Amino acid sequence: MRRTLRRAIVFLALLPTGLLAQKRLITEKDLFDFNWIGDIQLSPSGKAVAFVQTSVTPDHSGYQTALYLLDLSTPAATPILLTPGTHDTAPRFSPDGTQLAFLRAVEKEGKPSPAQLYLMPATPSSNSSSSPIKLTDLPKGASSPQWAPNGQALTVLSATPQDQPKAKLDAAIKARATGDAAHVSDVKIINRAIWRSNGEGYLDPSFVPQLYLISLPKPDGAQDSPWQLTEGRFGVEEYLWRKGTTWLLFSSSHTEEPIYEEFPHSSIYALNLGDLTTHPKDVPAPAFTIDLKLEASTLSLSPDGNHLAFHAQAEGPHAISHQESDLWVQDLKWSRKSAEPAGPPHNLTQAKGYEMGSGVGGDNTAPRGGGRPTLLWSADNSTLLDIAGFRGSAYLLSVDAATGALTPLTASKQAVLNFAATPDLNTLIALISNPILIGEIFSIGKPAVDSTARTPLGVLTLLTHVNEALFSKLDLTLPQNFRVTPTVKPEDIPFVNIDTFVQLPPGYDPKSTPPKPLPLILNIHGGPHAAYGWVFDQEMQVLAARGYAVDYPNPRGSTTYGQNFANIIQNNYPGDDFHDLMDTVDAVIAKGWADPARLGVTGGSGGGLLTDWVVTQTDRFKAAVAQRDITDWANWWYTADISGFHQSFYPKSPPFDNVDLYRAHSPITFVNNVKTPMLFILGDADSRTPPGAGGEDFFRALKYKCIPTVMVRFPRETHELSRSGEPWHRIERLENIQAWFDKLLLNQPEPQYDVAPNVTCKSPQSTNPLN
Repeated sequence: MRRTLRRAIVFLALLPTGLLAQKRLITEKDLFDFNWIGDIQLSPSGKAVAFVQTSVTPDHSGYQTALYLLDLSTPAATPILLTPGTHDTAPRFSPDGTQLAFLRAVEKEGKPSPAQLYLMPATPSSNSSSSPIKLTDLPKGASSPQWAPNGQALTVLSATPQDQPKAKLDAAIKARATGDAAHVSDVKIINRAIWRSNGEGYLDPSFVPQLYLISLPKPDGAQDSPWQLTEGRFGVEEYLWRKGTTWLLFSSSHTEEPIYEEFPHSSIYALNLGDLTTHPKDVPAPAFTIDLKLEASTLSLSPDGNHLAFHAQAEGPHAISHQESDLWVQDLKWSRKSAEPAGPPHNLTQAKGYEMGSGVGGDNTAPRGGGRPTLLWSADNSTLLDIAGFRGSAYLLSVDAATGALTPLTASKQAVLNFAATPDLNTLIALISNPILIGEIFSIGKPAVDSTARTPLGVLTLLTHVNEALFSKLDLTLPQNFRVTPTVKPEDIPFVNIDTFVQLPPGYDPKSTPPKPLPLILNIHGGPHAAYGWVFDQEMQVLAARGYAVDYPNPRGSTTYGQNFANIIQNNYPGDDFHDLMDTVDAVIAKGWADPARLGVTGGSGGGLLTDWVVTQTDRFKAAVAQRDITDWANWWYTADISGFHQSFYPKSPPFDNVDLYRAHSPITFVNNVKTPMLFILGDADSRTPPGAGGEDFFRALKYKCIPTVMVRFPRETHELSRSGEPWHRIERLENIQAWFDKLLLNQPEPQYDVAPNVTCKSPQSTNPLN
């Protein structure tokens, strides 16, 4: 059963057309024609699914999002375009399934304005005669829409001034001012430890997300003003409604400077809104508060309201490098006007080795598409559905709410990215990716009656074909996968070998005798607490299509292999993970697939750091590309947007008390060992791994040493360059990675990297030529 299902998953993506057509190799510019599915929402009846589809804009400058509707009651139905808007997201069905709320960001002067809430009929026939109705005009826009259980209103989050009276007074004074008094300063006064965020830029702590109730228009077209439900210095993180009531629960962390908290925690607050048809002017006071003592995310309330499920990491005596995310349940005891915890929260999945609520990452999640996976309860309160990562795959699991027993509903060797289900679980859909499939929606049916598997899996049926027109033309192959026994300190990771994936060029026969050795690229994932796996990665496919064998392993420190395997690098990173990486390279060479004289290495973020480390420890590699890297741990600690005071997979904080430890694990300490030509991929707006704490250091040092080196700088790009950067930049990133390896491993001319021919290196420490 499992083997048959895996084959079905692989080949369904290419059916029914194009199977026998002439195929071509994938290129970096195929990204222009990619379609990505983001948020998926199932109608209450289970007969339709609304989803966000992302594509590249016609001028290739960015991304556009639109809403589609797929009729599940009609076999082989084609999705229907619901909204032609270029920035439409977050579709949400009304409780009766007749209306669809969504967010739309209208472009003004070529840039999208803050997203606002809109409403439209949920049926295409009704939609054709009318335009969506705009429900909000909040100054900072709306996010996270949810319907009230009775369908009479919606709630949204919106950034709101902490001190609203003062903000209104200041705005009024400024509006009447003239001359110098009308000047609006752009100076930033920073008084908090975390003052910027990757992708957001400067943070403004004077604004925090608050909850608003949005009424529906009345028959005469009039609409009540938004009712603000929360206020103050602390914002709302997540919220949800209690089914069949007007109770609203939300989480918030009332901590002024979270960076000082070794174990952040959330509190749950509740509001009883009463009659939703009348909007009082006052902000209601919470009816009760529950301090979870855990940092909770993905809140989900059981249908009877008595059990609050969430993801959290267990607290220990001290913060550790990696604590697995588990599925927890807090039982609640309700009275007429309040509720209280019925005992402490209990961990349903402790020590089971799964990364609950997590999976494996690729480079092609839907840009701007939204759709964070949720936790779902069954109607009888007995079962939870959740996504979990395990050994490089991301499963959809059924979890017994009483015992925590786990039952996989999907097979290995794929990645479930998102899912949705009806309360009775009779209709279940999932967004699934694998190495030759960006992501499509599948239905998950009941296991086959004649199944002999110990744990029968649901039968998958492909529902969408958003990339069939392109992918039916591409020659894509699945990676080879095997495990390598670690040669250094295997006792530290007992019973776990090093899992590695090897993407080989299309047409290459790994079983040929003898096999043809190829130039090899070791590709290292970031994190370091992350994992490669059975998900689509354009980078691996493009490099393989160029003629390279691509080795992308999960060394110690990776997730989905158990907490010890990930946590073992605490205060020893980079360290023994380097040896795991080299063990996989040697294993690929031993299979005859790789030429030991033509080795390259690359990686991004934590993988960029390890790329820098690798070339300081060995000169076996003839070319290296460090992407968004870290070379100096101390510099990074002082400048990055997430530098925490209790972090422990980096050297212990602070660097001024642990100088030797920081130096021992910083590649810059050993830069004089480097002999490998290096190229650096850097985002000018990257505050997660600031270029000044990474590639800029090595670039200057290698220039001095007369080692060929190049920086490729990407304007406006953050740490998300490879995943959601501007389309042209994502393509140019891949082009430069290929070109650098082509130059040094294939002896291809790449003159853009050469300095003038009459420039002679004059460093006394090296005789290596520049060109």
